Amino acid sequence: MFRPQSRPTAPVPPSAVARSTAHRARGAGAALVLPVALLALQIGAGSAQAHTPGTATDAPAVEAGARAGAGAVAHTVPAPLEATVTEGQVKEVAPGGVLTYPSVTSCLTITVRLRDGGLVGAHASLFQVPGELRSDAILPALKARIDGRPVSAVEVRGAVGAWHPSYFTRAIESYGDTEPVPVPTGRDGEGIARAVADGLGLARPLVTVQDVPDGDQVIS
Repeated sequence: MFRPQSRPTAPVPPSAVARSTAHRARGAGAALVLPVALLALQIGAGSAQAHTPGTATDAPAVEAGARAGAGAVAHTVPAPLEATVTEGQVKEVAPGGVLTYPSVTSCLTITVRLRDGGLVGAHASLFQVPGELRSDAILPALKARIDGRPVSAVEVRGAVGAWHPSYFTRAIESYGDTEPVPVPTGRDGEGIARAVADGLGLARPLVTVQDVPDGDQVIS
């Protein structure tokens, strides 16, 4: 029986073996590197999401930082030497400065003397001026402007007889049509002084009250 003779196998050149080995090595390396790279990307993305400002995780810290920044700005921006405080406003002047309260008729002015010589003033309006503070918001705004700084005295001046002490805690505008509005029966200087001291969180002896004629008030 005739059996075909097998064709002799040509020897493989060493360079081809080397190329084949290198190709397999690169393929195996790529297969290993790809999952590692994907894992690194996932970890990086999770880390970035956890620490990106503005996320729910960082919201309290951002808010606290904003509050601290606002307080720092309030005390680093120099106050002017002169300011006009109209009804429903709160303003501040630097040590040696002057506050002017124009046309004080049925209003009360509250001037806080800081220990460093600065003045912080509020013009409390019996009836709210559009766009300005009501009488029950004036003391909280004044207290926020003082911001815990040492106070040497508080001077209340104006139409004392027109004011009931409760107007500092509940403005006339807040009463309904059927609710009775408290009406002052006299010049309650002591009641006004206590209301102002309580609203500012200060000791009662620091506050003085003076009934003055209508007109402009200039405090220095």
